[in-house]
Formats: sequence, C-alpha cells, structure tokens
Amino acid sequence: MSKKAYLKNIVEHIDIKSFDARPILKAYSAMAFQARNLATAADIYDRALKDEKCKVILTLAGSIFSAGLKDVVADMVENNMVDAIVSTGALIVDQDFFEALGFKHYIGTPFIDDNDLRELAIDRIYDTYIDEDELRICDMTVAEVANSLPPRPFSSREFIWEMGKYLERVGIKTEKSVVYSAYKKGVPIFVPAFSDCSAGFGLIHHQWNRKDAMVTIDSARDFLELTKIKVAAEETGILMIGGGVPKNFTQDVVVATDVLGVEKPMHKYAVQLTVADERDGGLSGSTLKEASSWGKVDTKYEQMVYGEATLTMPLLVSYAYHQGNWKKRPSARFSDLFI
Repeated sequence: MSKKAYLKNIVEHIDIKSFDARPILKAYSAMAFQARNLATAADIYDRALKDEKCKVILTLAGSIFSAGLKDVVADMVENNMVDAIVSTGALIVDQDFFEALGFKHYIGTPFIDDNDLRELAIDRIYDTYIDEDELRICDMTVAEVANSLPPRPFSSREFIWEMGKYLERVGIKTEKSVVYSAYKKGVPIFVPAFSDCSAGFGLIHHQWNRKDAMVTIDSARDFLELTKIKVAAEETGILMIGGGVPKNFTQDVVVATDVLGVEKPMHKYAVQLTVADERDGGLSGSTLKEASSWGKVDTKYEQMVYGEATLTMPLLVSYAYHQGNWKKRPSARFSDLFI
C-alpha cells in the first residue's frame, strides 16, 4: 500500500456541545461501579465550576488529542471551564500544535506490519497514524519559534505562549487549537517535561546551531509559576485525565505553598479519569485519598473513575457544559500574572 492509502481517513474530534449527557449521567447515578463513579465525578466538576472562589486546573496525559478529544479541551478553554492546564508535551506540541499547522491524525489499526509503516515514514499510536514527515515540520517550527526568542531561560508556560503568538501571526489551519485558544484567553499551559516530545527535537536543533546564545527551558520556574497560581486562587479544583508527571506536578503545588511559607488549602475538588491500577504503587494509579495523606487533596469532593478517557471525558464535560454553571465564571487570565 502507498502512504496515501494509509493516510486517508481523518480522526474527527468529538463536539461535547452537540449532545447533552445529563440524562445518561443521571441514569448512571442510580447504577453502580464506574457508571455511578462517573456520575459523581461529573457532579464534583460541576460543583467546582459553580463555586465562585474555585479555580480549575486541568491535567492531561495519554494520547487523547490524536484520538479525538482535542476540541473538548479547546471548548473548555473558550468557555471558562478551566483556568490553567498542565500537560504532557506530546499532547500540546505533537498533537495540538501539529494540527494547528494544518496536519492531521488518521484512523488506522494495530493489526498492521509496523515495518511497512516505518518504510513509509508513518508513525502509529495504537489505532491511529501520523505522518512522520509532517511531524518533522512541527519539530522545525518549534526550532523556528526558539530562534526568534532572546537567548535566556523560559518556563514551558512562557514558551507555549510564544507558540500561540506564532499561530496568531501565521494563522491556525484547523478549526480549533488548545494552544491558540489558551493564548487568546490567558489560560497558562505548563508542560513540566517539555523536551519529551516534538519540542525537544526542535530545541536541540536550536541549541546545536546556536551554541551558547540559546533558549533553555527552566522546569523549576514552571513549578514556581504554577505555585504562584495556587497562591493567587482562593480555592482550587483539579480535573485529571490520566496520570503521570502532570498529575504529580499539580498536586505538589499545595505542598510548595507550605514550603514557601504561604500555605494554601488542599485542592478542594478532585477528579481523576484513569485506567491505571494503584496496586503497583505507581503515581498514575495512586488514589486521591492517598494524595490526602500527603496534604494535597481534600477528600470531601474527590472521585476516581476507572475508564478510558475517550469514553468518560466527553460525557463528563458535556454534562458540565449543559449544566451551564460556567456561564457565570469570569476568565481568570492567570497568564497575566507573568506579564
């Protein structure tokens, strides 16, 4: 098969505004197992949006944008349903920024000879495909952004803001972009492991050619900036999709306020959608109740949901969207803290 034959069916992003999940979640609330857990989680997220004192931090892990959830997050940003984002780099750069440059993810299959795909420069993410040649363009666009900046340390939040500024200048080539919407709405995006994605390739290309006069990423500054957001907020809620570094990074800011002598309360509301298991002691599957032992999460409004995000997240966010409590929330514009 030719490359064109493989890359023909585009992954479509689900629109949570097009359907009202409230009836099904109301039915789920009278069921058991993960159905009832998801209904409880949706109620907790909606409570956080209704709470005038609460600011919401969204954490993202897993390859969910390539799977069709990118517009869900863009809608959350555009409708004041989230005030800050902490994510893996692949989601923000390889998937969102990538699509904003005009490229796509394609429907594929895991039942394929991956050697054939490699020969055609097609990368596979389970049952989706991505064009490696287009991904290299994304890498070099990150290098272009870096080359345009003064040679100094940047937080990932600051660099991603510059990526949004770049998209404003050249124009986005897709209907929605999380990076661009966040840039316009003043929603800061943090990627604590920024080099672990296309950004890393772009940055090492930049540093290889710039030698000493180069841009660097300051991960400690990321931590400080997110901690400043926690200090600025009266209360916080966290909605965590997957686990990993974004989950731990966001929970840790509560402890950071204590270390800095400006102690703030634990995250008041907490929801995690995950497929990870707690029994191996790993971070991704550790429960929110466990996080309470570290002084990170209050246990009054917390819910773990064990289900894959392409199934659970659209229902949860659609529920909150159609509840409409976001309509009364002002834009926090936490990015303005760092101007």
